[in-house]
Amino acid sequence: MARLKVGVLISGRGSNLQALLDACAAPDFPAEIALVISNIADAYGLQRAASAGVATKIISHRGFANREAFDAALDSELRQAGVELVCLAGFMRLLTAGFVEGWRGRIINIHPSLLPSFKGMHTHRQALDAGVKLHGCSVHHVTAALDDGPIIAQAAVPVLPGDDEDSLADRVLRAEHRLYPLALRLVAGGEPPPPEAGAQLIGS
Repeated sequence: MARLKVGVLISGRGSNLQALLDACAAPDFPAEIALVISNIADAYGLQRAASAGVATKIISHRGFANREAFDAALDSELRQAGVELVCLAGFMRLLTAGFVEGWRGRIINIHPSLLPSFKGMHTHRQALDAGVKLHGCSVHHVTAALDDGPIIAQAAVPVLPGDDEDSLADRVLRAEHRLYPLALRLVAGGEPPPPEAGAQLIGS
């Protein structure tokens, strides 16, 4: 069976990228990472990709007159690499509606909240301020609206007494590392393994 070719967009340390790289290293995983692109030249995620033998590309958003031109450069590199699905993994740029439309149904994102709750930034602070007992993360199809689109999978974690933003963020991040590979397996058409404790899979 041909493996789905994935392109990953990052801006930072790439811990979710590492979870995807580790999953894709298994010969029976239905996807492979063909290209990792960062808009930040010294993003540590680039080293993670290189260590795994994955092609990397730096495309700084600062080198373009507008968002459309930057997104066009992203699009060109992804298509030249034969990418069939785009995964956003800590990519700190808003994509234009034109880019999203060009990859409609073929671009997914991981967000650190149980969507539709707590969209945007500072999700852990939002959760603590709201006094919720459960927080978590979501993998969803990307649309032109911020942190919107059909949900593929979610993982919930408890909010514990005494939690601050850092402790809650650490707990959610561990769930993200389990969830993103499971969601990618779903999207790529493979049979998902049994969900790990704390992970709730929602059909795509």
